Amino acid sequence: MVEFFPDVPVIRYEGAQTKNQLAFRHYNPDEVVEGQKLRDLLRFSICYWHTFRGTGSDPFGAATLQRPWDDGSNSLENAVKRVGVAFEFFTKLGAPFYCFHDRDVSPEGSTLKESHRLLDAVAKALKEHQTKTGVKLLWGTANLFSHPRYLHGAATSCNADVFAYAAAQVKKAIEVTHELGGENYVFWGGREGYMNLYNTNMQRELDRLARFMHMAADHATAIGFKGQFLFEPKPKEPTKHQYDFDAAACLNFLRAYDLTDKVKLNIETNHATLAGHTMMHELEYARIQGALGSIDANTGDLLLGWDTDQFPTDIYLTTQCMLVILEQKGIAPGGVNFDAKVRRESFEPIDLFHAHIGGMDAFARGTKIAAAIRKDGALSDFVKKRYRSYDEGIGKKIEEGTVSFADLEKYMLEKGNSAPNESGRQELLENIVNQYL
Repeated sequence: MVEFFPDVPVIRYEGAQTKNQLAFRHYNPDEVVEGQKLRDLLRFSICYWHTFRGTGSDPFGAATLQRPWDDGSNSLENAVKRVGVAFEFFTKLGAPFYCFHDRDVSPEGSTLKESHRLLDAVAKALKEHQTKTGVKLLWGTANLFSHPRYLHGAATSCNADVFAYAAAQVKKAIEVTHELGGENYVFWGGREGYMNLYNTNMQRELDRLARFMHMAADHATAIGFKGQFLFEPKPKEPTKHQYDFDAAACLNFLRAYDLTDKVKLNIETNHATLAGHTMMHELEYARIQGALGSIDANTGDLLLGWDTDQFPTDIYLTTQCMLVILEQKGIAPGGVNFDAKVRRESFEPIDLFHAHIGGMDAFARGTKIAAAIRKDGALSDFVKKRYRSYDEGIGKKIEEGTVSFADLEKYMLEKGNSAPNESGRQELLENIVNQYL
């Protein structure tokens, strides 16, 4: 069998002292943290689009990435060959899952029928490699943003035929995801938004987006797909006003259209940044409302204003992510998907391994740091103490909903003034986190 990465061995855990750059220093898949093996807690996934379809091009420059296995064509033969490359990469890296868009793995045909045929052929190759390697599909999705037909959006398009085409494409993507044993299906509305309200009926567009999701859920039930549906927040890019701006906007939409029992959220770091939030905020907002389903693990560049999708190597970031994920006892059936791409300057195939090793190690280290912080109660004890006035007396009555404004006025008139505030100790708590790093 031809090897596409002949100089790369299977990546193994060698510990923090190793000098081997093709080894894990912190990610030991069998290590147990809070009762779970790291492989089961983190559920690492490799994205097909950036890793095997990325070219390194940007708005200011042409493709730079060297991919010797790819002949540059949009042929079925090239797509099937790419599947072999991908699964060699997955297995050498030891990643248990992968994710894809339909158009990442398969060419687009001249008609919908032809596109379906091509996707079926590639799905057959994907299934054969899954069976051979044991690598599983974390989630599938449909690309409803690249083709010119989606210039006005897909589910929110003003063109009913485009809505119908998108529905047919998603129907097929759900069926293929089901056939491949995918554990989730993602809605990412790349162009579900608007540029100008002068030409937009927002009400009708939101109504149609909700109808689209309900139709997808109905079809999943009809074919027996029991995977989790995920809605991915993303602001601004590519449209000026995205309907899926952040976790709060997505959850409001899901509640308004009776979708909360059908759809959870897939949170991405770079999208959180673009929305003006931290990743920890978005994760915690989703978690406390029972909606945290999966994450796209990457980071942005604060000096650049677009979705750079860089690999997550910041230990503070991964620690903050895992503080939330550990609080909800893991993220299954979701996972930690590396929706990240090598820089266009990192153009050799070996850079793909260095990038993913770094991300996996960063999350493993962040997991162990977060677990140590949680074990010692370094943050939780302070937070509990900070809110202790609500554990008894008037505070407890407030939270139980047994007092009115009139009751609270009477209480304060008798007391005369509020108890003094206490310091939030923000700097101390940041110092404490630093001690664990």
